[in-house]
Amino acid sequence: MKAMILAAGRGERMRPLTDKIPKPLLKVHGKSLIVWHIERLAYLGFSEIIINIEYLGDMIEKSLGDGSQWGVNLIYSDERQTGALESAGGIANALPLIQNETFLVVNGDIWCDYEFETNFDLRGDLAHLILVPNPKHNQSGDFALRKNRVSNDTKGRYTFSGIGYYSAKLFEETKNKKAPLAPLLREAANNGKVSGLFYDGRWHDIGTPQRLNEVNSTSV
Repeated sequence: MKAMILAAGRGERMRPLTDKIPKPLLKVHGKSLIVWHIERLAYLGFSEIIINIEYLGDMIEKSLGDGSQWGVNLIYSDERQTGALESAGGIANALPLIQNETFLVVNGDIWCDYEFETNFDLRGDLAHLILVPNPKHNQSGDFALRKNRVSNDTKGRYTFSGIGYYSAKLFEETKNKKAPLAPLLREAANNGKVSGLFYDGRWHDIGTPQRLNEVNSTSV
């Protein structure tokens, strides 16, 4: 199975930090956010990782190189000509590089200790989402979870972690256009095609300078 890290966003809420540095290269405990992901993915057995780039993408490519220092092959899905395609559009654009029916996607701006699975079986579903306790900035949550099935119920919602296993079929209608991921997931959930897992381990959404400072003030 291949993994993809979403790293093309502008990071508006992280300004002024992201005026000159792309958000995935911001440091947590002295190490870039995206490097934390790469090291963990490599340790868990992923050998090929796709990274989509747009805003300051040259800095990401120059910083990470081909991935050989971590024993992986980094492949870049370049959106600098089209402009950032958002989450679903970026994933759909990278499908020719992924070349797998099932693959893992992780947001480049989270920090966590979740153990990514190299051989996840969707069992006919279109997606499997990792959900986490609702942080202060998202207390109403995103999705409900009942017996490992994800729904759009308004009660008992958890927060989508930015980690998911997907079928390429989920993105069949999204190619060559800018598109967010949430509407696709909500439609698939309505059709009973999304499973999920509640994860109560370490997870942080590094969305603002304040949250970055909070994470850096905690122990590793």
